[in-house]
Amino acid sequence: MITTICICGAGTMGSGIVHVCAQGGFDTILFDINESVLEKAKQHIQKNLQNLVNKEKISVREKEEIFNRIQFVKDINVCTADLIIEAIIENIEAKIDLLNKLARVNNPKVIFATNTSSLSISQIQKESLHPENVIGMHFFNPAPVMKLVEVVKGNNTGEETVQTVFDLCKRLGKTPVICKDAPGFIVNRVARQYYLEAMKLIDGGIASFENVDDIMEATGFKMGPFKLMDLIGMDINLIVSETLYEAFNRTERFKPSPIQIDKVKKGELGKKAGKGFYKYN
Repeated sequence: MITTICICGAGTMGSGIVHVCAQGGFDTILFDINESVLEKAKQHIQKNLQNLVNKEKISVREKEEIFNRIQFVKDINVCTADLIIEAIIENIEAKIDLLNKLARVNNPKVIFATNTSSLSISQIQKESLHPENVIGMHFFNPAPVMKLVEVVKGNNTGEETVQTVFDLCKRLGKTPVICKDAPGFIVNRVARQYYLEAMKLIDGGIASFENVDDIMEATGFKMGPFKLMDLIGMDINLIVSETLYEAFNRTERFKPSPIQIDKVKKGELGKKAGKGFYKYN
């Protein structure tokens, strides 16, 4: 039974997942080697909880209880839990290295979930110490708001691991969807053309990115492709595009857009950088 959850990586996704787990009633650990990133995450979580108080969704007492369930740590040896979720950079070697370090300080029954949006769970398992306990647990940004979680089963993921994570997602108030390991899983596989075709429109001078966003939102989409890319982060969006492009033998429909590449080179990564397709204060 899961009672303690450790999240590794205190960036936007990591801090959001910590918020979800602590609000769900779990003792939660947030690990990052960078103290300034940890402090920023702490402030971000406090701000989000205060927003819930302001909206009368939780009480001041509940806010304090939720925050007090979170432990902020820099020492990997403290990262012992029933479930560990890594939410670091989209680099398979870095993820494998971290998961194996964590496996050495935990018991063999601990579940190791990766929040990767596109990397192969089966490939990560091949070099993991306990492959049957490795699973994909793909949250969406912002994690406290978005209900969907892709529960991704690798070739060696045990059925008990799948069921445990599926049940946990429900306890967290999320909507879990189980899928087999495949390039882009479900959402990023389907959504890739939402981004790439939109960028082809502006690259060809057919429409502005503002026009595309306005039209898509007017037809019922909650967010246009360019606003969504700014929210996700262009660096992450590009990595997913590149991963799918290579996974499908460089099929033209998955080819990354020059606009994506240029934005990343310029550091115009979206909301987190203060500028992407739009400017942010």
